[in-house]
Amino acid sequence: MITYKIPDPGIELLKKHFLVDVHEGPGFLTREELMSKITDADAVVTQLRDQVDREFIDAGKRLKIIANYAVGYNNIDVEYATRKNIYVTHTPGVLTEATADIAWALILAVVRRVVEADRFTRQGKFEGWKPELFLGYDIYGKILGILGMGRIGQAVARRALGFGMKIIYHNRKRLPEEIERKYNAQYVDLEVLFREADIVSIHTPLTPETYHLVDEKLLSLMKPSAFLINTSRGAVVNERKLYEFLKEGRIAGAGLDVYEHEPMLTPGLSELDNVVLLPHIGSATIETRTRMAIMVAENVIAALKGSIPPNIVPEQKEVFINGK
Repeated sequence: MITYKIPDPGIELLKKHFLVDVHEGPGFLTREELMSKITDADAVVTQLRDQVDREFIDAGKRLKIIANYAVGYNNIDVEYATRKNIYVTHTPGVLTEATADIAWALILAVVRRVVEADRFTRQGKFEGWKPELFLGYDIYGKILGILGMGRIGQAVARRALGFGMKIIYHNRKRLPEEIERKYNAQYVDLEVLFREADIVSIHTPLTPETYHLVDEKLLSLMKPSAFLINTSRGAVVNERKLYEFLKEGRIAGAGLDVYEHEPMLTPGLSELDNVVLLPHIGSATIETRTRMAIMVAENVIAALKGSIPPNIVPEQKEVFINGK
């Protein structure tokens, strides 16, 4: 069962081996519909919005694999699925470059006020060049702070080198010295990152430890001229506090592709001019979403043919690969 249609190459690959039930949309399946459909499924391809909790897993009495069509999988109770001997897979690596691109799209858009200026021009308000019309900030030569220096964070850093930026980063573990040299990146404490960076770009997964990691304390350390970019998970940021800081002008702006209560926005956020809002399109390129669909299909095929899927989540590798 596929809970919402993915690109055709993945579906066609699955249809070569199995009977496939695909929900075509345009709306989403209700919880009740999901629970009904899962009862006879050997495999399910899920989306981030699907809450795969104990009730869901128990309803899937024949389930052998939960294949998440995303790199993140905080929507799935992995521990319980593992206890039920069900594989959980994701799509790591494939969306790195596309997500780094959208982070930079947000940086450029909000720092140089691109969306505001576009709207102004479309409304027929452009009367000619003026010395102080839509003044933004320089990006070249500024300090980029990267929170989470994994694949995507490093891809963002690589792009920043072309802008002559100084790169500082904070990570759960410090990177090897050769990688730091590659990006001319300096490891700093979390508070130093928020205090010194002109632009903070978030690329950390959502875990119990990172929930509301970016809260009032860290936001209060940012320069009034600084910008916050989030393409990771919405709940890493306390969105209500971010809204207050943006509204009061305590930071210059934000670019968001993800939201704490997605798809709902914190009331008032959409009315602010100093924030650029995207509908979670970080991986939304034809090439990337197609590769994700094929990866998902390959995971399902492997599981249902009796093999360990190539992209089981890290928490399951010790159990299913190393036998611990």
